[in-house]
Amino acid sequence: MKKLSVAVALCAALATNYASAEVRINGFASIVGGKSLDSDSTLYGYDDDISFKNESVFALQLSADLMEKLTATAQIVARGENDFDAEFEWAYVTYELSDELQISAGKMRVPFYRYSDFIDVGYAYRWVRPPQSVYSIPFSTYEGLSLLHNTQLGDWDSTVQVMYGSFDGEIDAITEKTQAELNDFAGINWTLAYDWFSVRAAYLIAESSFALDGTDPSGAALNGLEAALRANSLNTLADDIAINEDDSSFFGFGFSIDYDNFLFDAEYTQFEVENSILTEQTQYYASVGYRLDDVIVHFTYEDNDDKHDASRFDPIAAVPSLNAAINGALTGVQAQSNVYTIGARYDFHPSAAFKIDFSRFEDDVTDTETDVVAVGVDPVSYTHLTLPTNREV
Repeated sequence: MKKLSVAVALCAALATNYASAEVRINGFASIVGGKSLDSDSTLYGYDDDISFKNESVFALQLSADLMEKLTATAQIVARGENDFDAEFEWAYVTYELSDELQISAGKMRVPFYRYSDFIDVGYAYRWVRPPQSVYSIPFSTYEGLSLLHNTQLGDWDSTVQVMYGSFDGEIDAITEKTQAELNDFAGINWTLAYDWFSVRAAYLIAESSFALDGTDPSGAALNGLEAALRANSLNTLADDIAINEDDSSFFGFGFSIDYDNFLFDAEYTQFEVENSILTEQTQYYASVGYRLDDVIVHFTYEDNDDKHDASRFDPIAAVPSLNAAINGALTGVQAQSNVYTIGARYDFHPSAAFKIDFSRFEDDVTDTETDVVAVGVDPVSYTHLTLPTNREV
């Protein structure tokens, strides 16, 4: 509540410099409950006990017109997985340079995916959660600049976004509390839309550094392996284990169809941190749906195939104990899996939807299956206020 009060007070204080101020308040939530149908495995944070906490979200977004062509936006999100502690997800200002061009500065969403801008707004898509094989990068915001250009190319709507900035925070990658730092974080994404069809491509790069949590078993093992390699004068191979100012890249491509009652979405992504223990990650999903009045039924297939070129570690064969350790480390970060999801969405209210999904996760590395069922209610609200002030423009 304290952060919510701060956001409201900030927008109000900025707005009071003008005779009147337009303030838009958007609220949204996802109340999600689910459980694993397998007693000895977990998926998406669910075990065999029903939980309404893991994926539930409550959020508020405020946007205020500060002056002609200048807008401030703040979004506060409280997630169940974080004990509903409210955090600023977005906080930025936008200036409209022209009818087609605007620049923003502050903390914003990284445009990795089609649903990046509204990934927390469950009402915006048909699943309980977006396909996690693709939507798997463990952070979603950055601090920096964004340049957005909207125009018409013949009959096509064109949106191009260029971004530059950095990220510094704790993420769940290799270890649950990995300290990640991304510098010179730059990218571009382009969306074209025509009637019932849209296509999108994105490319981002950064200089990445990860500090693994030494108290985590995986972090302790990799840190120990790196130290052992250096002790055996295998410094080049040790550098290939560490993630320190390594070049990383992300590529994404997708398209969507909304024709009459037929729906189709597909996205492909590829992510790599060069010369590091992290594998080259390639994922995709394809999802088909059909609209029956207020109900959408859908089926989604996901594929995750992480590959690793182990040939650069061949010199370790001369040191059997290190060779075994590196093979274990590579196996620990490798993932090959498929997910099948069937579900339905029912818009029982103009501003709320009920969803149910059944997902089967097949792990090809461990040759195991895990089933999860989840239900959710996604409400949204919108308020537009004009606040009078005591000052004239």
